[in-house]
Amino acid sequence: MPSAPSASRTGTLPFVVWVLAAGTFLMGTTEFVVAGLLPEIADDFNVSVSHAGLLITAFAIGMIVGSPTMAMATLRLPQRQTLILALAVFSLGHVVAALSSSFTVVLAARVVTALATGAFWAIGMVIATTADGPTAATRATGLMIGGLTLANVVGVPVGSFVGQYIGWRGPIWALAVLSAFAAVFIGRFISAQDQRTTVSLRAEFNALRQGRLWLALSSAMLIMGGVMATYTYITPLLERAGIPESAVPLVLIAFGIGALAGTTTGGRLGERRPMVTTISAAVATALVLLLMIPLSTNAVTATALVLLMGWTGFTVNPIVTALAVRFAGDAPTLTSGLTTSAFNVGIAAGSAVAGIALDSAGPAGPPVV
Repeated sequence: MPSAPSASRTGTLPFVVWVLAAGTFLMGTTEFVVAGLLPEIADDFNVSVSHAGLLITAFAIGMIVGSPTMAMATLRLPQRQTLILALAVFSLGHVVAALSSSFTVVLAARVVTALATGAFWAIGMVIATTADGPTAATRATGLMIGGLTLANVVGVPVGSFVGQYIGWRGPIWALAVLSAFAAVFIGRFISAQDQRTTVSLRAEFNALRQGRLWLALSSAMLIMGGVMATYTYITPLLERAGIPESAVPLVLIAFGIGALAGTTTGGRLGERRPMVTTISAAVATALVLLLMIPLSTNAVTATALVLLMGWTGFTVNPIVTALAVRFAGDAPTLTSGLTTSAFNVGIAAGSAVAGIALDSAGPAGPPVV
C-alpha cells in the first residue's frame, strides 16, 4: 500500500494491519465466547457441559483442516476477494447457528465458520507480515493476534454478559451482523491491485521441508493446548473458587488483559530474542498451570493465575507465527495456514482431553492436562 513506506519511517504499522486485526477480533470472539456460555448452551440443548464443550473442539478442528486447505484452494484468487468471501461465509454460519434448534446443526455450523476463519487467518497473516517489510513482521503479527486477544478482553466478556441475560443466541446474532459489516469494510481497505500470487503449489510444499519450521509449529501446538485445556472449562474451575457464574465474565476480562499483554510482550521481545523469549514463556506457562491445581480454590489467587495464564501463554504466539512465515521464504501462504492449524490442534486436543479430565477428576482436571 502507498502508506507503507511512511509507516516504516514513523515506526507505525500500515493501516491495513489494523483493519485485519479488527477482523481477527470478531473471529476470536466467536471462537472463545462459547467458553463463557457453556452452561446456557448445555441447558438449551439438554446436554452436559462437557458435551457442549465440543463446540469449541469442533471449531478448532475446522480451523485445523480449513487453514491449510483454504490457503491452497484460494492461492490464485485475489487476496481481497478471499477475505471478503471468508467473512461472508463466517456471517452465514452464525445465522444458521442462531436459528437452529439442533445441537448437531450448530456443531456443523461451527465447523463451517471455522473453515472461513482459517481462510481469513491464512491470507490475512501473509498480508500483515509483508505489509511493512521483514523487520516489522513480528510486530505486525502481534497486532493481528492482538485483535484475537482483545476479543478476550472485550468481545468474550461482553458476549458472556449478554448471553447470560438474553440467551446465548444473542451474541451469535451480533457476530453475524458485525462480520457482514466487516466484509464491506475490509473490501474498502485492502488494495485490489497486485493481489494475485505468482508462487506455485510446488514452492509452497517445498517450504515445508525445513525441520525448524516444524519445531515452531510444534511449539505453537503444545503451548496453546495447555492454555486452552484450562480455558475451555474455566467456568467450573472458577465456581470451585467460589466465583459465581455471573462474575465469570469479569475473570475472562482478566484473562484477556493478560493475553493482550502477552501478545504485546512477544511482539516486542520476539524481534530481538525469539528463542529466549519463547522458552522462558513456555516454562512460565507450565508453572502457572501447575500452581492453578492447588491454588484455584481461592477467588483472588484463581483470578490472578488466570491473568498470568493469558500473559505467559500468549507471549509465544506472535513469535512462532512470525518465525514460521519467515522460514517459508517466498512461499508463506501454506505455512501461515499450518501455523493456524498448529494452534488449533492444540486447542482441539487440549479441550477434548480436558473434557474427559473434567468428568473424571472434577474442575481441577483440565489444568492437569
